[in-house]
Amino acid sequence: MALIGVPLLAVLYLHATTFEVGALAAAGYLPWLLIGLAAGAWVDRLRPRPLMIACDVASAALYASVPAAYAFGVLGIGQLLVVQLLAGAAAVVFSTAYQVNLPSLVTADELAEGNAKLQASSSAAALGGRGLAGVAAQGVGATASLAFNAVSFLVSAFCLMAIGSPESRPPEAESRSPETESRPPEAELPPPKGPRVRRSSTLRRDVADGMAFVFGDPYLRPLTIFVGLANFALDGLAALVVVFLVRVVGASAAVTGLLAALPGLGGLLGASVARPVVARVGSARGLLLATVGALPFALLIPLAGHGAGLALYVVGTLIAASGVTVGSIILATFRQSYCLPGMLGRVTGTMRFLTFGVGPFGALFGGALGTWLGARDALWIVLGVLALAGTPLLGRTFVPRRDLPGAPRDGRLDAGDQSVWQGDETDERGPAKSGMGRGSSTGA
Repeated sequence: MALIGVPLLAVLYLHATTFEVGALAAAGYLPWLLIGLAAGAWVDRLRPRPLMIACDVASAALYASVPAAYAFGVLGIGQLLVVQLLAGAAAVVFSTAYQVNLPSLVTADELAEGNAKLQASSSAAALGGRGLAGVAAQGVGATASLAFNAVSFLVSAFCLMAIGSPESRPPEAESRSPETESRPPEAELPPPKGPRVRRSSTLRRDVADGMAFVFGDPYLRPLTIFVGLANFALDGLAALVVVFLVRVVGASAAVTGLLAALPGLGGLLGASVARPVVARVGSARGLLLATVGALPFALLIPLAGHGAGLALYVVGTLIAASGVTVGSIILATFRQSYCLPGMLGRVTGTMRFLTFGVGPFGALFGGALGTWLGARDALWIVLGVLALAGTPLLGRTFVPRRDLPGAPRDGRLDAGDQSVWQGDETDERGPAKSGMGRGSSTGA
C-alpha cells in the first residue's frame, strides 16, 4: 500500500513536484546502497525470523507516524522522506532474511513450489494493497491507506510468530571462502589451500566473500547485471507512474490505485504459470522467455490515454509483470539451491545491494526526466531500458542451455546436477532455478 499511498499523499495533499515524488521513491531504495551488503552478512550470522519480526514492528511504527503527523497538521515532505528511508532499511533486512529462511522451512524438492507460493502471496498483497490504497485515498483520505499499511505489518509480525516450524541455527562452524563454498559438503576433495574464513571473522571479510562469489560466477554475474538494469528502469517507472496517470491520463485516485495494482495481478498470473513453463521449456529458456520475451511489452504503457486508451496500459503492465514474476521465481530458486546455506545470506545481500542499490538512481533519473521532458516522454526512455535489460542473458552461458545448473561441483558448474524443478510434468533431468520482484522491481 505504501508504494502507492505515499506518492498519492504527496501528489494530492502536499502538491509535490515530479522530482519530489522521484526523491520519495529514491529514499525507499537508498538503504540497499547503505546497508545492503552488511544485511547479507548479518542474516548469515543471526536467526532470520526474529529479524523479520523486528522489521515488521519497526515498519508499522514508521507508517503509523504519517497519519498521526497529518492529524496534527505537521506532515511534510521531509517526514515522508525519513519514513521512506527507515522503512526501506527495514525492508532490506526483511527481504534478505526471508530468502535465507525459506530453505530451512521446506525440503529441497519443495523449494521451487515454496518460492512460487511466496511470489503469489506477494503479488496478491500488491494487488489488494495498491488497489485499496487508491480507493482509500479517494474515499477516506490517503493517510488512511498508510494507517491500514501499518496494521498489515503488525499482522505479518503475528503470522511470523505463529510459524510452528523450528528455525535452523546459523552455521557456527567455519565458513569457507567463495571457492570452497561452491563445493557441496559431500564432495571428496583435498582441503583448500590457505586459511579458511571462520564465522567469527570480521563483517568486512564476510562481505568480501559474498562479492567475490557473485563477481566470479559466470551465472550470477550476468544475472546481477540484468536485474540491475531492470530494477533501474522499474524504479524510474515507479517515480513516474502516479504522475503520469493522475496528471497526463487524468485518472482519479481510485482508478490510479486500481491500475497500480495490475502488477500484482500480473504477478499472480506469473506465479501460476512458472512451474508449467519451466517443465515445458526448461529453467534457462523459461528465464529468457520471461525476460527477453515479456519485458518489451512494457513499451505499451506510454501509449495509454484516457478511456479506452487505458487498455494499452493494462496489457503492457500485465504481460511485463507476469514476466518479472516468472523470472523472479526461477532466479530465487536457482540462488537458494546453488549456494550453500552458510553463503546464501551474503550472496543474496550482495546481489540485492547491486540490483536494488540502483533504485535511488533510477527513481531520481525518472523524476528528473519527467520534470525535463514530461511524464510520457520520460516513460519511453525508462521503459526502453527495461525492454533491453535482458540482453546480458543472450550470451553462450544461457542461450544454449535448457536448464540452469544446480550446485557447482569441483569448483566448476556442472550441467548434470538434478533440477529442483523436476516433477511429474517432465522426465528430463536438468538443474534449474531463479527470481525477480520487489513491488514492481526484480528481486534478485
